[in-house]
Amino acid sequence: MALKQRHANISSAADQLRASQPVSGAPVGANGASVVDVRSYAKVNLDLRVLHRRPDGFHEIRSLFHTISLADQIRISWKPGRKLRIVTICPGLPIAMEENLAHRAAVLFCERAKLRGDLHVEIHKQIPAGGGLGGGSSNAASVLLALPALTGAFPGVPDLLAMATRLGSDLPFFMMGGAAVGLGRGEELYPLPDFPALHGVLAAPGIAVSTADAYRALQRKLEPNPYQSEAFATLVREFCGEFTAPSAMVTRWNGVALGRNDFENPVFGRHPELAAWRDSFLAAGAVHAMMSGSGSTVFGLWADREQARRALLLQGHGVTKPFRLVSRARYQRDWLARLYPFAHSQLWPPQSNSKAIASRV
Repeated sequence: MALKQRHANISSAADQLRASQPVSGAPVGANGASVVDVRSYAKVNLDLRVLHRRPDGFHEIRSLFHTISLADQIRISWKPGRKLRIVTICPGLPIAMEENLAHRAAVLFCERAKLRGDLHVEIHKQIPAGGGLGGGSSNAASVLLALPALTGAFPGVPDLLAMATRLGSDLPFFMMGGAAVGLGRGEELYPLPDFPALHGVLAAPGIAVSTADAYRALQRKLEPNPYQSEAFATLVREFCGEFTAPSAMVTRWNGVALGRNDFENPVFGRHPELAAWRDSFLAAGAVHAMMSGSGSTVFGLWADREQARRALLLQGHGVTKPFRLVSRARYQRDWLARLYPFAHSQLWPPQSNSKAIASRV
């Protein structure tokens, strides 16, 4: 009885969510297509250390990721057919369809799953592009999360994560959500307990910061054998020791002792206005303020909702946006509700409801 009630609750929530979507397009079931509307959440880096260059050309990092409520809206429709046709549109994003990471994710999934049919992906952006919030990676991960439920093709968790890793270092995190420590290129993830539901304000002034230039400015040396370095071991102990009690962090953060971002010095040197945003958030009572990723978005966090609201009003509209930290439980619950009735209500990552039930018979 409880399970039936849960399905009813998820169905009701999904109906309300779909009714509120601003995304244009055909309604569910039009022309025989299966359609879902999902939210593609952004992330912030609550801590980011860049250790050294690796022999494979990437940089070794240590980061603390957290999903936030700012999200793009994505509508995905699928209709089986004799040929594979994939169309991805993203109004306002000045890149070719083939270069869109979400489109590449759709092509990769369909090729791996040997799918044939018409797939249409429509993305309406709310996450600032190139701001260190992972919008492109989140969009691609959203495609990988939605397609198994929508198409009934589930390649298995290892293959799904392998696809995510192949497409980008941030994608595996968006297959999980919540709070997680990222090692390696960021793809090696260790989930953390839920953080307090802090209120945030981010400033996205539209300054273009090249990620490649930001890494070059750090001048990290090539380290072929990092695990024999005492400096490496010390940093790992320091980093891990700071995130052992997430629920208590809000009382410990002061904007200096925790939440370091190695990119801030070189980026703020070129763009002092970004440092001014961080300082203004701290002056407005933020318990933590920092640049996310390699920039250029700067964010502040407040324990008190009213303080965050006042900070948002003081900073003005347009450049600033409000958000909240989104826990892993809320992230996955929202996804399963939005994929109803295509997805099984108790499996993660999402899988086809009919396939999941058949596999248990």
